[in-house]
Amino acid sequence: MKTYNYYLFFSLFLVIFGCKEQAKNETIKSENEDSEVLLETSANASKIGKEYALETQKLLGKNLVGAIQKKGVLGALDFCNVKAIPLTDSIAKKHGAIIKRVSDRPRNIKNKANSVELAQIEHFKKRLEQEKEVDPVVISEGNKNKFYYPIITNAMCLQCHGTPNEEIAPATLSKLEGLYPDDKAIGYGPNEVRGIWSITFK
Repeated sequence: MKTYNYYLFFSLFLVIFGCKEQAKNETIKSENEDSEVLLETSANASKIGKEYALETQKLLGKNLVGAIQKKGVLGALDFCNVKAIPLTDSIAKKHGAIIKRVSDRPRNIKNKANSVELAQIEHFKKRLEQEKEVDPVVISEGNKNKFYYPIITNAMCLQCHGTPNEEIAPATLSKLEGLYPDDKAIGYGPNEVRGIWSITFK
């Protein structure tokens, strides 16, 4: 009888232990699957955000180059002052998204970064300083994705965002002072974070 009870107890132990191990394995599998889904969702959101940013950049760039060819750099300043935000909004409306170009040193006060965006700007600056890969940042909140990606200066940017009376010609500087009395978007060098794309979409 004792032997029978021993085997019964041992059998129950194996069944219970086996169930627990199975449950544990199923939990790990479920967590791994959830993690893979999250990574896939994040990668997809990153791709969409980058597509919106590049589409907007292409539209702005095409119109900016056209303005420079027709009226020179001074004419391009008028374009940026009047057309840049409406053109950006046209792409946002097309995709049902919110698309902004924001900076910690804005030229137009409408492009001033909020506290969350400022933190992302600092993140990208550090990545660039450390010569690390500068990948987009995606933060999911409920059914919305917030996408952040740096705007980095090049030689063309410095004609309006570089050092006054060096990269920025005196006539251009005078025009900037007239259009933007509180301009903070000068003094940049090449390959610096001038601001970020801040895009929100479902």
